[in-house]
Amino acid sequence: MGKVFRFSDDVNTDEIIPGRYNVTTDPKALAEHCFFEVRTDFSKTVKGGDFIVAGENFGCGSSREHAPIAIKASGIKAVIAKSFARIFYRNCINIGLPIMISDELYDLVKDGEDIEVNLKEGTIKILKTGKVVKSKGFPDFILKIIDAGGIVNFLKNHDIGELEDGI
Repeated sequence: MGKVFRFSDDVNTDEIIPGRYNVTTDPKALAEHCFFEVRTDFSKTVKGGDFIVAGENFGCGSSREHAPIAIKASGIKAVIAKSFARIFYRNCINIGLPIMISDELYDLVKDGEDIEVNLKEGTIKILKTGKVVKSKGFPDFILKIIDAGGIVNFLKNHDIGELEDGI
């Protein structure tokens, strides 16, 4: 269970982590400046296990991994949006930041509401109403990558053959 931080359509990577803070790859330093210009209180109010809920095309803009690293390091448990920019989506999987696609959730929750997410089942429960929303799920091999904390961690501890079966 966690609190919703709601964002609109077309949130770009420069809004997630402004370019001037991309001089480091230190997750903690990036988290301190996550959404620094568009939601100045974000890094001070986000708690581990909270969620981002957004509209269309979340993560558009540059292809750098700094943006998903900043989000993950801030404590966000998952990003749930109507759609994601393709490279951002892939970068999230690569670093083990859970993302979910839901056309329905955005219009059902407000900023600060509590939700409960089950990645394996692809469900999101809105605690205020009890409504359960389905998202597009992941194949098992993607869930393995996310569970491992990203592709690098997965490959350190597994054989590539474990992924080939799902590709």
